[in-house]
Amino acid sequence: MDNLFENLHAKVASQQRITDAEALALFESNDLLAIGELAAAVNEHKNGDRVYFNVNRHINYTNYCVNQCTFCAFSKLEGDDEGYTLALDDIREKAQEALAAGATEIHSVGGLHPRLPFEFYLDMLRTIKSVSPKLHVKAFTAVEIDYFSNISKLSILEVINALREAGLGSMPGGGAEILGKEVRDKICPEKISGERWLEIIEEIHGTGIKSNATMLFGHLENYADRVDHMRRLRELQDRTGGFQSFIPLAFQPDNTRVPGAKGVGGVDALKTLAISRIYLDNFQHVKAYWVMLGLKIAQTALCFGVNDLDGTVIEEQIGHDAGADSPQVIGKERIVRLIRKAGKSPVERDTLYNELTVY
Repeated sequence: MDNLFENLHAKVASQQRITDAEALALFESNDLLAIGELAAAVNEHKNGDRVYFNVNRHINYTNYCVNQCTFCAFSKLEGDDEGYTLALDDIREKAQEALAAGATEIHSVGGLHPRLPFEFYLDMLRTIKSVSPKLHVKAFTAVEIDYFSNISKLSILEVINALREAGLGSMPGGGAEILGKEVRDKICPEKISGERWLEIIEEIHGTGIKSNATMLFGHLENYADRVDHMRRLRELQDRTGGFQSFIPLAFQPDNTRVPGAKGVGGVDALKTLAISRIYLDNFQHVKAYWVMLGLKIAQTALCFGVNDLDGTVIEEQIGHDAGADSPQVIGKERIVRLIRKAGKSPVERDTLYNELTVY
């Protein structure tokens, strides 16, 4: 195992790409600190000591969904008492509150509503942009884009162009879960395939729209499934360069229906974040999504190759419905303190990683 780390340090120093077999060997290693040291070296070369965050607000516009994925505690069927769909006036009010709080981004995803027309989503974008043209709207997953194409009878390209004209700025990168078929068929059989997810994202990147990429880990997948997932993302990034950041999402088992899934421990979370930083050499940023990781693990991850803490979030529902015990919102000042206490330099950014304030 010592030889593994010696070889990988040499590769990292000469900016060579690590192999799938080497990534798998890292996952199977118990030397968490050596993995973290390697990831930190990669990140320092790419980003120095800067750690990014933004002031954003989540708007989950509906939890009604025609898909009933076993890992999801957010989705509801029509008729469920806890189901909801936000009216455009409610969305406008939330956007106004976000703007007043200094937000530069609205992050909006939701379920696949059985009856809303495509025009609703265009109106939603227009409503948010009417509050302020300066609000960047990061919205919709590839799964939603595919659904919009089906209900509107428009091509993916036509859907994207209509959304962009209405105010779409970028995409968050959800719906990837685990891209491999075997695991995907168990946790989200109704969802589009991993291949379809990649096809849609490639088409989106082709229009110039940037996205993030996610990976839901800690349920039924094994280490090889994680490496396979990241390989597919790395290959797509080679072709498009359209991914901004990679976001490993720690599975929350409460209120979900995945048999035997226990969730993610701190060691596994840090290991996965660090290995993704080492493996995804063509991604500039790796994000610790504190909503699902918790604030302490997210802060610790800043020493394990991570250079982004997401944002203030405000009113996230999907992870919390599944049992996340993190706060619903944290203030900008608290994020700055967390970053500083990790020995890093806080940088407030916009959605596209333009630097707004260096603290």
